[in-house]
Amino acid sequence: MKSTKQTRRQFLKAVGMTAAVGALSPLGKVFAKGKPDKQNVLFIAIDDLNDWTGCLGGHPDVKTPNIDRLAKRGVLFTSAHCAAPACNPSRAALMTGIRPSTSGVYHNPNPWRRSKVLENAVTIPQHFMAHGYTAMGSGKIYHGSFPDPASWDEYWPSKTQQSPGDPMPKGRPLNGIPNTAHFDWGPVDADKTEMGDWKVTDYVISQLQKKRDKPFFLACGIFRPHLPWFVPQKYFDLYPLDKITLPTINEDDLDDIPPIGKKIAGGRDHANVIEHNQWKKAVQGYLAAISFADECVGRVLDAFDKSDYADNTIIVFWSDHGWHLGEKLHWRKFALWEEATHNQLMFAVGGVTKPGSRCNRPVSLLDIYPTLIDVCGLSPKAELEGVSLMPLLDNPNRSWDRPALTTHGRSNHSVRSQRWRYIRYSDGTEELYDHDADELEWTNLASEARCADIKKELSKWLPTVNVDEIGNTAGAEKTAANRKNRKAKQN
Repeated sequence: MKSTKQTRRQFLKAVGMTAAVGALSPLGKVFAKGKPDKQNVLFIAIDDLNDWTGCLGGHPDVKTPNIDRLAKRGVLFTSAHCAAPACNPSRAALMTGIRPSTSGVYHNPNPWRRSKVLENAVTIPQHFMAHGYTAMGSGKIYHGSFPDPASWDEYWPSKTQQSPGDPMPKGRPLNGIPNTAHFDWGPVDADKTEMGDWKVTDYVISQLQKKRDKPFFLACGIFRPHLPWFVPQKYFDLYPLDKITLPTINEDDLDDIPPIGKKIAGGRDHANVIEHNQWKKAVQGYLAAISFADECVGRVLDAFDKSDYADNTIIVFWSDHGWHLGEKLHWRKFALWEEATHNQLMFAVGGVTKPGSRCNRPVSLLDIYPTLIDVCGLSPKAELEGVSLMPLLDNPNRSWDRPALTTHGRSNHSVRSQRWRYIRYSDGTEELYDHDADELEWTNLASEARCADIKKELSKWLPTVNVDEIGNTAGAEKTAANRKNRKAKQN
């Protein structure tokens, strides 16, 4: 089978990694006469989207015309990486600017506002609100279990319910794999207008159509392609099963992985997919969900272009982490390899970014917060642990020696430089991959003496603080409340 990863690398080389950028215009002077100096922000998030988009070349079959046209508006970061390969810690880190090793928010069950570091943290929209913006949105911006009402002036459906529900198919699991909960895929018998993401974009579109006398921060959180991959049949029809390209895998890929690495990324997902002959159907389902999400993005872009705000609004587009579909014999995220950490990131800033620019420097989602502060001229925040990407928005070719750090669980870290990926686990075991020679991360070089200096240099970027994990007290309280309710009914 043809390797989707090799295809992506060849694609990136063919289109060219960077583009020259025009001179940086003074912010506040780049907008049409009569428009407010403060720039609005359209903040678009996609859940569980890896590099399978046309603009990143991550899969040869994928159809993402709307995400691709958004990428042409500004700077596309081709090597952007998450702070954590799971929804809750990634989003908590992005929205607060604080890395997981500092906050203790490492996994999805960690209630992030209960972190001593984050309990009073000022999130991105809160910082904009403090500077006179109206902050509003809809959809998945924070992890669904831990919405943050303090972050918003207005949210739909409510500040405690980020998204409406989706129609669900009957006879689940559709893929025939037992005991896998929402690890499922297949068409749902519903119109696209009934889907939660469609309704989220309806709300965002309605906000773009309103007249406003204050600048706004508008968030649009699209849930797909998060599991389960239940979208209308028309999106599955875009990807006939007999033409699906599967990732190329190495059956011995995990032989040189430390035991803790195997354990962290463990589970039976790959074995189950193979046993039930679901690999092509799973890839089809993921691609279908991506194309549905892409159409939702297109609706927002169309409304934006017709709005009064098209010439004084910054667009930020990101996904919260990557996703494996069999690479390294692994599925989902929850790992420190390329497929799990690599995600989407784009900035379109009038008067700053040149349309069609591409930057191959490694950057982090933690960098979004300080970048928005710079671009919008807000007051700086010393506690932020990312750095502003303004120099790269100005010139994507600029020298950049800062790698991207990803954390999964306490003291488990990956450092991704432009050439290398270095992983160190909590027990001191390591992985090292040379992306110049080993794009699929098949050969762990960590034990080779010739690589000692490389590891030493990359290890300088590992955090020196690794706080304890935040306990899931919210889950314990919910269990206690359910027990109390059952006893009350019995009495």
